[in-house]
Amino acid sequence: MRLLRLWPDESHFDFMRFRRFTFPLSALLSLATVALFLTIGLNFGIDFKGGTLVELQAKSGTADVASIRHTAAGFGFGEPEVQELGNQGTVLVRLPLQPGEQGQTAVMNKAHAAFDKDYDFRRTETVGPRVSGELVQSGTLGVVLSVVAVLLYLWFRFERELALGAIVGTLHDIVLTVGVFIITRIEFNMTSIAAILTIVGYSLNETVVVFDRTRELMRRYKTIPTVDLLNLSINSTMSRTVMTSISSSLSLLALVLFGGEAIKGFAVVMLCGVVICTYSAIFISTPVLIYLGLMLSGARAAAERSSVPQPAE
Repeated sequence: MRLLRLWPDESHFDFMRFRRFTFPLSALLSLATVALFLTIGLNFGIDFKGGTLVELQAKSGTADVASIRHTAAGFGFGEPEVQELGNQGTVLVRLPLQPGEQGQTAVMNKAHAAFDKDYDFRRTETVGPRVSGELVQSGTLGVVLSVVAVLLYLWFRFERELALGAIVGTLHDIVLTVGVFIITRIEFNMTSIAAILTIVGYSLNETVVVFDRTRELMRRYKTIPTVDLLNLSINSTMSRTVMTSISSSLSLLALVLFGGEAIKGFAVVMLCGVVICTYSAIFISTPVLIYLGLMLSGARAAAERSSVPQPAE
């Protein structure tokens, strides 16, 4: 019985020829992400910038989101964020942080006065500036330490050139994922940190699979040119890569379409991350080995032997 193959077994597609296009494209996108991060910044949620979150449940079973948004905007506390959860009449209202304890009390008083008649208050959370600042520091430290641990693993897992290629690909994926947050204006909160760390793991998995095959082929083919070796590595793992990315994307697409607003932002970022990681493993991490000067051990030894004068017979 023949197993399902989404990529031909004997494919010889030349992926490396696209590096002259993908490298400038990724460099441009990365620089644009850095520029947008410094100018526009992330859309921090209540976890990081502080404020009040109220979960309302419509007594009638149907929530009027437009009316809630209009009413909350009239409080005079800044632009509110109103998000419907599913279709059961549940709504999340986020109001900006107000100065002083009395400011937060005034927010809740106006919210109760405006919504008590038609809605039940199921949950109320207030995050002050000190707590939000600590969350920013803890979240940033957690991401940095996790990335450093991954980079150290890559350095000890592979030879120098392979490790550097994997590190470049992982950093590339993190930067572009942050760019997704900036462009889409998806709220950046504690869940977003989980999304970034998950994408780092996915990126690592994709890269390790290709580079393991690259190292295996380096031992098998002693004199094959580097470009041909890298193409062979990608082609031989492409069926697995396609299967993994398609299955992951379909699962995440289902969450985007049917998971509701509460998880939609996370699912969108993860879906974009899967695409970015798959693209990176093929067109960034692997081609960068060419520029890092990857040499096969057999080719290096052959070159050294050829440089030694041979005794005359």
